[in-house]
Amino acid sequence: MRRLSVTGAVVAMLGVVLALVGPVGAAAAQDSDGGPTTGSDAGYVAVVKVSGLLDPVMVDFVTTSIGEAEEEGAVALVLQVNSTGVVVDDSRMVQLLERMGSASVPVDVWVGPSGSNLTGTAAQLVGAAGEVGMAPGTRLGNAGVPLTDTLDEQRLALIADRTVSSQEAAELGVTTVEAPTIGDFLVNLPEVETREITQGDQTRREPVTQVQFGQLSLVDQMMHTVASPAVAYLLITVGLALMIFELFTAGVGVAGVVGAGSFVLACYGLAILPVRWWALALLVASMLAFAVDVQTGVPRFWTGAGVVMFAVSSIFLFDGLSLSWITLVVGIVGVVLAFVGGMPSMVRTRFSTPTIGREWMIGEMGRAVSSVDPDGVVQIREALWRASTNRATPIEELDRVRVVGIDGLVLEVEPEEGAARDYRERRPKGASGEAGDAPAE
Repeated sequence: MRRLSVTGAVVAMLGVVLALVGPVGAAAAQDSDGGPTTGSDAGYVAVVKVSGLLDPVMVDFVTTSIGEAEEEGAVALVLQVNSTGVVVDDSRMVQLLERMGSASVPVDVWVGPSGSNLTGTAAQLVGAAGEVGMAPGTRLGNAGVPLTDTLDEQRLALIADRTVSSQEAAELGVTTVEAPTIGDFLVNLPEVETREITQGDQTRREPVTQVQFGQLSLVDQMMHTVASPAVAYLLITVGLALMIFELFTAGVGVAGVVGAGSFVLACYGLAILPVRWWALALLVASMLAFAVDVQTGVPRFWTGAGVVMFAVSSIFLFDGLSLSWITLVVGIVGVVLAFVGGMPSMVRTRFSTPTIGREWMIGEMGRAVSSVDPDGVVQIREALWRASTNRATPIEELDRVRVVGIDGLVLEVEPEEGAARDYRERRPKGASGEAGDAPAE
């Protein structure tokens, strides 16, 4: 009880102090315009991150953000941009630019952080923006011809066919706010209320207006990432390679599931991006060429042809977009290593047994895991093998089979009973030692 009384006394004293200091602090802490420090009356400014190519996902995100800022009473919407191009058609881009210009809240653009770029058609965002700022070490330009007459054509004319640094943009009057950081950009916006804070000999401003940051949802971020050139290229490469590997294995395994998933995601990304379809067809043809030699287990002519076709298709896959040399090296070298060394070894390992050599398998009995007509899968001593029928004799699923030959990694089998016979064969020598030249019965 004594401890509870002491605690209560301390809380009461703190309450009195806060009651006395509160009005003084509220009167002393004012923003640069003499306004109150509380953010309740100062509204909020929304900051959304716009990164990567402007694809349908990102364009919808920006459009939705503008609508939410209007509905929720934001004082301004800031686009933190790092983009090097647009992969939506001009009409879709015009809708976005006009939506920015007609919004009831100011839509501003900040290019940052350092190392970011806003180039290509995406640079026309600054033509529809109110305030524009750039971080040091960023580039802006190559905007091209304005897509709509609602843009600031004078501003865009300065960066129509060239890129400029943050310092050059300030000298040309393209940027309107000095903004090394997003915080500096926010406190310099006319809609944002600020207050001065003194720390030692330095006085700085901080926003009284609340700041809310937003970005793509997890699913939207995944789809936006898939629609980037490097990711789509690597996904289509991995997807096709894994599915080819699965063709030489029995059943459906992890490789097949991962490959199919990668292929589906890659198809979405390639449908969004500007793709040269002849290059895509060449990429698929290269994988088929690799598959020919994977089946034999030895890299030969088709492996070399596949390497050439894959390299050419990788370089020319995208129209107007280029892959970095790192991505190309990873893709081309990875595929070569996989199909020259890794893939044949994995296929042999998957079908191998602990016994060295396979001659012992001639005459072995097993069962058909699937129907063999003319190709299928059989099980010999607990190991699964690709198989083809001997003399095109169909074999039903679960029927007993006999191994009569081996061709690379494929077994030649026949049913235990009722196998078709080749009457051109001669009987071997009998027990008496006489040659059996009568046709086999």
